[in-house]
Amino acid sequence: MIRELNAVMDWTQIDAVLFDFDGTLAPNLDLPGMRKAVVAFTLECGVPPAVFDGQYIVEIIDVSTAWLREQSVPSVPAAEYSARAHGIVAGLELDAASRTRPFEGVRSLLLRLADSGVRTGVVTRNCRQAVLETFPDILEHVDAVHARGDVDYLKPDPRHLQAALSALGCDSARAMMVGDGALDMEVGKVLGMYCVGVLSGSSDKDRLTAAGADRVLDSCLDLDLP
Repeated sequence: MIRELNAVMDWTQIDAVLFDFDGTLAPNLDLPGMRKAVVAFTLECGVPPAVFDGQYIVEIIDVSTAWLREQSVPSVPAAEYSARAHGIVAGLELDAASRTRPFEGVRSLLLRLADSGVRTGVVTRNCRQAVLETFPDILEHVDAVHARGDVDYLKPDPRHLQAALSALGCDSARAMMVGDGALDMEVGKVLGMYCVGVLSGSSDKDRLTAAGADRVLDSCLDLDLP
């Protein structure tokens, strides 16, 4: 059953759609497990929990690297910590991606959007290699992919989405953000995008609605296409 908040979308007002990846176009990776592994390694390197409490995975590495650089005698050199921590993340991503495939019907959805003249992009905190491992032919189905290594700023920083919109040549006021996370809705709203939350990943209807979703659907496959 489709759960919606607003009336049917007016596709005449939409030139482009940005999709999150995990939980939206493909099943979620084990982000809690990944965060646990990074936290355990960070603690082993002598970084106090107060330095990184409440941070996302990549941000844990960033703030901990900065903290280690400030120490006169760090337990681990900052550059070594950063490289090894990012290696842990990438290793877990690629291992999970090797066993993951896009949701059935996603390719058809993306092709139908292209046939309708709607440009599409993917904005993800994943590394590009993991996206391609899960969805090897993704660039045959979307116009752009902006993964972790492709940008200097990751969502919830709006510059991540703005980079994708610029690549698509689309104004945010005429774009849609589709994602399973509250941060997808929050960052889309910062840019004035029409935001669609999906229940195929990590968030429930109440959380997506509170984050600013204009509609909440069971899946991206429930989009009423033009």
